[in-house]
Amino acid sequence: MSFSLSPDLLEAIRRALAEDIGPGDVTTESIVPAEAVMRGHIIAKQDGVVAGLDVAEAVYALVDERIVFERQAEEGARVTRGQTLAVVSGPARGLLTAERTALNFLGRMSGIATLTRAFVDAVAGTRAVILDTRKTAPGLRAADKLAVRRGGGQNHRMGLYDMVLIKDNHIDFAGSITAAVERARAGAPGLEIEIEARTLDDVREALALGVERILLDNMTLEMMAEAVRLTAGRARLEASGNVTLENVRRIAETGVDYISSGALTHSAKVFDVSFDYWDRGR
Repeated sequence: MSFSLSPDLLEAIRRALAEDIGPGDVTTESIVPAEAVMRGHIIAKQDGVVAGLDVAEAVYALVDERIVFERQAEEGARVTRGQTLAVVSGPARGLLTAERTALNFLGRMSGIATLTRAFVDAVAGTRAVILDTRKTAPGLRAADKLAVRRGGGQNHRMGLYDMVLIKDNHIDFAGSITAAVERARAGAPGLEIEIEARTLDDVREALALGVERILLDNMTLEMMAEAVRLTAGRARLEASGNVTLENVRRIAETGVDYISSGALTHSAKVFDVSFDYWDRGR
C-alpha cells in the first residue's frame, strides 16, 4: 500500500501501532467477532485547522487494508465544532484497534496546525515567515513539522544535518564568530550557514563574513529594527526567543524575514477529535 508520506513518518506510525497493540488488542478480540463490520465518522470537537487526515488514513490501512477512509475535509482547512472530518468503514476489529493511534496523530497534528495558523494570521501583511524549531516530540518530528506546513508556516532545518546553525555554545567554544564560521565552512562546505547573534556587534561581524542568515536571539524590538537597518538585505534575519501570539506582530513589524517559535510544536494544545460509531454496516 502506498501513501504520499515520508518514510520517517510511516515508520513513526508503525512504531506507534506496535507500542499500542503489542501482541494484540485483547479487548476487541474478546468482544468483537472477526467477521463483524462497522461504520462511523471522525468529528471535530472544536473549531480549528485540520491536519493529519492522510496520516490517520495510513494508520487504519496499516492495521487492516480493507478499511475504507473517506475524507470529508481538506488538509489545512478551517473546520468547525461538530464537523465530520472523515467517514470510516470496514472490519470492526480493525476500526476499533486503530482508533486511538489514528486520533492521537490527527489531534496532535491539528493542534499544531491550528496554533501555527494563529501565528501566521497574526503577521499577515508583513514580510515575516513563521518557522518552527527542533523542539518537537522525540520520534515525531516528521509529523510535527508536516503539521506546521499545513498550518501555513514553514520548516526550519529538519535536523542537525541539513543546515549549519552556529549557536552561542559553538561560538564560545570556537572563541569567536569568525573562528566558528571558518571551521564550519571547512567542515561542511556547501551548506547554508546561520549565526546566532546576541548583540548588534555580533550582527556586524556575521555580515562581514557574508553568512546567509543571522538569528537575532532574544533581542529587543529596537535592536531588531536596528539589525534590519544594518543588514540592508545582505542576509536574511530570523527573530527568535520568547515569541508569543501577543508580541509576534510587533516583532514582524521590525522588518525581519523569519520568526521562529518552539511553541508551535511544544506548546500546541491537542485538537479535540473523536470517532463516533454509526452502525454495523458499510
